[in-house]
Amino acid sequence: MSQASASNRQQHRDWPFDVRPLHQAFGAEIVGMTLVQAIDEKSFAKIHEAFLTYKLILFRDVELPPATQVAFARRFGEVQIHPMTQYHGYGHPEIYLLSNLDADSKPNGKHPDKGTLYWHTDGSWRERSGLATMMYSEICPKVGGETEFCDMVAAYENLSPEWKARIRGKKAIHSLDFSRTRRHGHEPMTPEQKAKVPPVAQPIVRQHPETKQLGIFLGDHAESVEGMPYDEGRKLIEDLNVAATPAHLVYAHRWTPGECIVWDNRSTMHRATGFDVTTDRRKMRRCTINGDKPMDGFFD
Repeated sequence: MSQASASNRQQHRDWPFDVRPLHQAFGAEIVGMTLVQAIDEKSFAKIHEAFLTYKLILFRDVELPPATQVAFARRFGEVQIHPMTQYHGYGHPEIYLLSNLDADSKPNGKHPDKGTLYWHTDGSWRERSGLATMMYSEICPKVGGETEFCDMVAAYENLSPEWKARIRGKKAIHSLDFSRTRRHGHEPMTPEQKAKVPPVAQPIVRQHPETKQLGIFLGDHAESVEGMPYDEGRKLIEDLNVAATPAHLVYAHRWTPGECIVWDNRSTMHRATGFDVTTDRRKMRRCTINGDKPMDGFFD
């Protein structure tokens, strides 16, 4: 799909803003509307239309205080309180703070969450998985620290008939404890944290509850496949995560301070890219909005 074709999605819509496509497959910048206006009930209905249409929307050069971010996130739905309480920020348990800065705002040499470096969907480890994630950039590294996004609806359409047959009706077991231990074994979850988020089975192909499109629902939180030997299921998950993220379906966002992106976790996966945590600085804050229990894309 060309940039011009992507622009045609806005035709015949009464949106009080313009959009600039970010990628030929998905993603758009919202132009001509402030975040204060976006929170307004009438305006938000149009913002939500754009969100569903493009799967990812970007606001540039905006001031977004923590309280306003939480309020904006609540327009999309119930905001998640993450069980990893050490990441809560600014006195708002809804905010998940990702920073490599120490008390003096200097690099501490540690990556805040290595799990973010691998393709995943926020909140897939909950029975009610993540509806959307809202990320705001405060401080951005000079090199690296991008966020890459991939369209999971297009990824499913891109699969071979053989792949589609392999995964039809299958469910994967998603576990935050699995992914956390795998990527952050030196800082495991506490027993109390594990108890709050037990492993959950999710369909590998899900139907979007609003657009009704089918998309792949997998990522780094998926540990095993129901009804398959563990090693065989692991291979399927790893192979499909690669097959679902070809370069032509990926949009890589290079952050600058004061940007806000809201993406649809029901139709995208994402990952961060690395940066020099010993010399450079990165400070981001996010809110994840709880959604519905994922629906299997197949009913027969």
